[in-house]
Amino acid sequence: QVQLVESGGGLVQPGGSLRLSCTVKISMYSLNSMNWYRQAPGKERELVASLIDGGSINYADSVKGRFTISRDNEKNMVYLQMNSLKVEDTAVYYCNVDQLVSGSRLVYWGQGTLVAVSP
Repeated sequence: QVQLVESGGGLVQPGGSLRLSCTVKISMYSLNSMNWYRQAPGKERELVASLIDGGSINYADSVKGRFTISRDNEKNMVYLQMNSLKVEDTAVYYCNVDQLVSGSRLVYWGQGTLVAVSP
């Protein structure tokens, strides 16, 4: 059963912006963390941005000052606003969340959305 659905990827020129959206089909209030990962061709998947329940936010050094992660509990959404995009931001971006249920950690992944930055 699909719990996360990403959207908002596409082709953009360097310097442009995109906003990725992640529809979360489980209770936002049960989530321990909400994260965006990316995987570029030939590279390992890397953590881009993380929003921990309680408000702590962390970014990869490569995106600090350009990307912003946010959540909307009422709409069951997690967002990644990406500004000043660079060619090296090209990757498939994945939404990821985890929840603690009866002492067990459950992790969910979206199917990914492609972001291509090219002149």
